Amino acid sequence: MKNSTIIRVVLVGALAIISIIGIQTYWVMKTWNVKAQEFHERVVVALLNVAREFEKMGNQLPAYDLVTQVSTNYYVVNINDIIDANNLQFFLRQELEEMGLTEGFEYGIYDCTTNKMVYGAYLSNSVADTTPVLDTDLPIYDKFTYYFGVRFPNRTNQILNSMGLTITFSALLLLTVTFFLYSIFVILRQKQLSEMQKDFINNMTHEFKTPISTIKISADVFLNNPTIQADERLNQYAKIIQDQNQRLNNQVEKVLQLAKIEGDNFRLSPEETDLHDFLNQIVPSARIKVEEMGGSLSCSLEATHPTIMADKLHLSNIIHNLLDNAIKYCKTAPSIQILTQTKGKNTVLTVSDKGIGIAPEHQHKVFEKFYRVPTGNVHNVKGFGLGLFYIKSICHAHGWKIDLESKPEEGTSISISIPEATNSSLSENPEPEEKHLQT
Repeated sequence: MKNSTIIRVVLVGALAIISIIGIQTYWVMKTWNVKAQEFHERVVVALLNVAREFEKMGNQLPAYDLVTQVSTNYYVVNINDIIDANNLQFFLRQELEEMGLTEGFEYGIYDCTTNKMVYGAYLSNSVADTTPVLDTDLPIYDKFTYYFGVRFPNRTNQILNSMGLTITFSALLLLTVTFFLYSIFVILRQKQLSEMQKDFINNMTHEFKTPISTIKISADVFLNNPTIQADERLNQYAKIIQDQNQRLNNQVEKVLQLAKIEGDNFRLSPEETDLHDFLNQIVPSARIKVEEMGGSLSCSLEATHPTIMADKLHLSNIIHNLLDNAIKYCKTAPSIQILTQTKGKNTVLTVSDKGIGIAPEHQHKVFEKFYRVPTGNVHNVKGFGLGLFYIKSICHAHGWKIDLESKPEEGTSISISIPEATNSSLSENPEPEEKHLQT
């Protein structure tokens, strides 16, 4: 994944998180305000009903300012007459219960002769309520002469209990956001480790190039020496050194090609190419290798318009990789067919073999980097799992479509659909045009 993509993911993720938290905070505060207002209205109605009960008993109530909210959890009720404590306790418990206010409350009656609030009691309908009784008296409200006060020490808890669903969803959202942040951290960490791994592999493979070149030169000198040529055993060893050195060089080249593909500075240089002429240059050397193994390589060039726009270097690598796979993944002598066809405005290049094939459950993974079809404890075919990943990356960079068809024990067929180079495209692009690789 490119650095620009990582930055976009982080920025969009951060914006999404901030937006979600902001919206959720707004709705939590909105719900709190609604529940607090609902609590206030229920308390006021209950206390008004208590005052009406005293009015029924002969108390003369004032025309206005019956109930006053002194603080968020403290209310005073203006009775304007002497208040009976026993009746007050009964009325308070009854009316608050009817309004659904089951949380504990405490009340007190103002004594105008001593100018003090006479503390009544702390009352609760809940057995589990263990709220301690306060030692301090309720605050005095100096605007009334005969009044009682009611305080709800558990007001906050009661409002929060009524917001249970909102709080649950907020907790789930917080958990989700935390998981998302952790995922971003993991992505960034994996990106860092991937970059470190890539740099290490690049440096290592470049360091390999010098000794590989030295070994190649030394092996060539040995093979050209008459003394070595005269000694069959030494000549055989020299050829083994040369072959294995070439094999090592090919593997290093694949890793370097992969590093180049994934680099931000990678460019394609497509140019007008006759696919048939290009294949005629590559196929003979591959046919010799196949025939030495007792196999066959046939080539049917049936496309009517074989002119395409392609980067010749990478097109050559694609064809060589396809032929190498067809040769390696067979149990007996390889049988390979190369076919070109014209389908609509596309030239289709197909390389087929009659090898071991690929099981259906692995076919969608074979183009992934480093993926190799599991073979248990058998490792008779060596490789890094980079060939098909390279092929797909180059095809994607050109804008070509690649398809795979395979049946176990029957063989594999890989087709590449390449748009024909039309006259207009050739005239618009007389010089090779560089294209960015997008993986």
